[in-house]
Amino acid sequence: MLHPSYSDLIKVVNSEVEPGESPVVNSRYSIVMATSKRARQIIAGEDPLVIAKAGKKPLSVAVDELNQGAIKILGDEE
Repeated sequence: MLHPSYSDLIKVVNSEVEPGESPVVNSRYSIVMATSKRARQIIAGEDPLVIAKAGKKPLSVAVDELNQGAIKILGDEE
């Protein structure tokens, strides 16, 4: 099971959206695509943006980064 949940991650990503604006993320698919892209960057050699335990998998690190606000998902306009 994924901790935090998809709904928690969606809330974190959309937390900076002003009332009346459309949310950056509407689906779990967007969360999956963003975290998988970041995990591939970590595998390619980029340093994690959060403190990660030794042996932690890149996807788990990417989820932690998203949950802690270290990475942002940009909307289509950005």
